[in-house]
Amino acid sequence: MSLEAKTILVTGATDGLGKLVALKLAEGGARVLLHGRDQAKGEKVLAEVQAATGNPNLEFYRADLAVLSDVRDLAQAVTAKHSRLDVLINNAGVLGRETRQMTGDGMELHFEVNYLAPFLLTELLLPTLRASAPARIVNVSSGGQAAVDFDDVMLETGYSAMRG
Repeated sequence: MSLEAKTILVTGATDGLGKLVALKLAEGGARVLLHGRDQAKGEKVLAEVQAATGNPNLEFYRADLAVLSDVRDLAQAVTAKHSRLDVLINNAGVLGRETRQMTGDGMELHFEVNYLAPFLLTELLLPTLRASAPARIVNVSSGGQAAVDFDDVMLETGYSAMRG
């Protein structure tokens, strides 16, 4: 499959797997929308990927997935600029926090970032993805990520770094 003329959003594209995926997609000629929560780091990675690939069709979008209003803003920014989205790669996530943390939205950090944020982003982008059919959604997870305990989604009992 040719990646040219494809628009692909990669969350968590400033580190690790997300950064590598963004690089490979850019090498293939895709328009890559890189997401990260740190503006300076995102701009640095964007410049690195552009320099390495020569692909001018790269954009950076800043959003903290621990803030649901940022997720909404991300979806709005992407759809305002792009009438099509061929692939959404939900890659961003957190793991291994030593202490239980709550977000400003009143949610446990792992639950909001790893589950709620990608669900919300996907839901908000679905109309654009459907209009771009055959579009794809890729959800990246980790073997270190525990299954959701629906009796304790906020991890109020027995919190551990690997349970989140």
